[in-house]
Amino acid sequence: MSKISNQSDSISRRDFLKAVVVGSSATLLAACVGQPPASPKPVVSIVKIRKDNGGSGNISAAVEEAIDLLGGIGMVAANKERIMLKPNLVTDSYRCTTKPEVIRSLVALMKQAGKEVLIGEGSGVAIGHNNEPACCLKDPDKLNDMQQAVFDRLGYTELADSLGVPLVSLHTGEMVEVDVPGGSAYQKLTIHHSLTEIDMLCSVPMMKTHDRASVSLGMKNLIGLYPGSVYGSIRSDMHDCAAAAGSEGVSFEIIDMMRATANKLGLVVIDGSTAMEGNGPTAGELVAMNIIIAGTNPLATDMVAAYVMGFEPDEIPHFVLAGSVGLGPKSRVEIEIRGESVSSVRRNFKKPDMNPWIENISSFQECLEL
Repeated sequence: MSKISNQSDSISRRDFLKAVVVGSSATLLAACVGQPPASPKPVVSIVKIRKDNGGSGNISAAVEEAIDLLGGIGMVAANKERIMLKPNLVTDSYRCTTKPEVIRSLVALMKQAGKEVLIGEGSGVAIGHNNEPACCLKDPDKLNDMQQAVFDRLGYTELADSLGVPLVSLHTGEMVEVDVPGGSAYQKLTIHHSLTEIDMLCSVPMMKTHDRASVSLGMKNLIGLYPGSVYGSIRSDMHDCAAAAGSEGVSFEIIDMMRATANKLGLVVIDGSTAMEGNGPTAGELVAMNIIIAGTNPLATDMVAAYVMGFEPDEIPHFVLAGSVGLGPKSRVEIEIRGESVSSVRRNFKKPDMNPWIENISSFQECLEL
């Protein structure tokens, strides 16, 4: 049993010459392998999960198609040898977490491309494992027990065993302190050492609404990178600091972590097989969306997914902050969408009852010293 680790089609001569004349090596590569060409805009793919011969939804085929529409795994992960997949396993319930099938498909694609793959997570809660005040669990042994319970109950331990990939608890183990260039709430953050050793981070969230972030998608999923042994299992210390600094929603927390991990978030694959509306991320109502949304630009991918859910970009505080600090795109017109049209899959989700975090510290200066 795996335990938590701490650590083609041919091209014609005419097509070849045409590609050379155009002068685009990316276009040539795409033509050689039968993939769509590179785009000057960030590309986001939307794929419907269709019924297979057994009558169930073929998630694996949808994930593969979504990656192919981006140019294929070879293009998506070019020059990236060590990749961490980060599912959204906020708790040990199937109803509000990323399906193992999505992760399984991505692992298979990446291993076929010769990549080294890890699965990392720092879950928030699990039944019988959060008995500290306000769930502020920091004890490493208890956190390890909690994380293993989440992996076991959701099928990730079995998945990792079958695929031969390590499961990493981002809560415990060797930690490193990193700078947060231009940080909003932090000048430095403590993160798991593995996050400094990977070449790319792939965020694989479940499509959900969220009572503090409005939506929980690829960027919001980075909250699970804050180690519980430092910030608490539900990141109480981190939220306190960000709230004291003036964070709207969880915007400072998200953007600071993107900076701390040196913008390694290079792929977002959103599990929209079953989504959650209303009072997510755990207590909302389930919706059968039967889609996969993917992109290599985190903000663009999340913007498209949020719009599919009925949200405008200016309704999402961390989208607004991302734009203000220079991340793009600025609007949906700057995004190329491949696969299904947004209109064919769009559904107006029930909005969450917002529940802002109330900080429990006396001054912002205390945060900077943590």
